[in-house]
Amino acid sequence: MAKKKLLEDIKAHPSRFYRMPGDVVRDRRFDDGERLEILQAWAHDADAGRMDQIEEAIADVRRRLTPNNHAAE
Repeated sequence: MAKKKLLEDIKAHPSRFYRMPGDVVRDRRFDDGERLEILQAWAHDADAGRMDQIEEAIADVRRRLTPNNHAAE
């Protein structure tokens, strides 16, 4: 399955591919931008019980996408 097709399938039904939102963060097949897309799609369809976990995973990926302000030090 091509990566683009896989990403679209996962975004359509993330909970069929991942047990926990943290599993998305650890999936090495995707870069952080793609992980963020998956997590945002999951948040859109998630039940209230998963929202805290999804929001935490989204925050983790966003932190990794933000340039480190201390890199020049």
